[in-house]
Amino acid sequence: MEIPLYKRVLLKVSGEALGGGAGSPLNFEVIRSVCEALKVCNDAGIEVGVVIGAGNIWRGVKDGNGKVERVRADHMGMMATVINCLAVADTLEQMGVDVRVQTALEIRAVAEPYIRARALRHLEKGRIVIFACGIGKPFFSTDTAAALYAAEINAQAILLAKNVDGVYDSDPNLNPEAVRFDAITYAEVLSRQLDVMDSTATSLSMDNDIPVIVFALEEPGNIYRVIMGEKLGTTVSN
Repeated sequence: MEIPLYKRVLLKVSGEALGGGAGSPLNFEVIRSVCEALKVCNDAGIEVGVVIGAGNIWRGVKDGNGKVERVRADHMGMMATVINCLAVADTLEQMGVDVRVQTALEIRAVAEPYIRARALRHLEKGRIVIFACGIGKPFFSTDTAAALYAAEINAQAILLAKNVDGVYDSDPNLNPEAVRFDAITYAEVLSRQLDVMDSTATSLSMDNDIPVIVFALEEPGNIYRVIMGEKLGTTVSN
């Protein structure tokens, strides 16, 4: 039997990755494929926490665009993460996976409030824990939430599933000559202002020495492959 490189991980999935395009914020074919990959990890005994963005529904700063006050726009974004998290939780439950949604803002009729000890207990019992509402404070992204929850649950790695297959020295969508890194340090990411996570999340990961593996979600099976130690995408570490 294969032994995973990581026993406990925090998976960050961008909201855009779950989107179905204009007029359809959720693509359930994509969601199901991601959940199938999570089920494989869960069946293998890997403990998984999940943070999901909300860019497919609402991006506070961008979508508010001066029309909505910043703090309220960010709160709207937190609510949007709940929609994504419930969609993923429901899909996992349909597959027979035991899952819990915990929210940084209390919505007791919908999900549990975030309590670290309870989250750890869920993970130890083999449940997937999905963290919604970011960290519950405006001005902080779900990237920062991923770094914070990874530290709090003692995750061995942050898996950053994105629409690109790693970290590049420039935007590969704009520059066909962009070069992808196999590995890079947090310090270099910050100094070069590379688009991995925001600076707060990067610094938090660096301070807690949690490696971040950036890879493409286009093939959800990459989640399991990365956990098993296969070299994919870019590893950001100290």
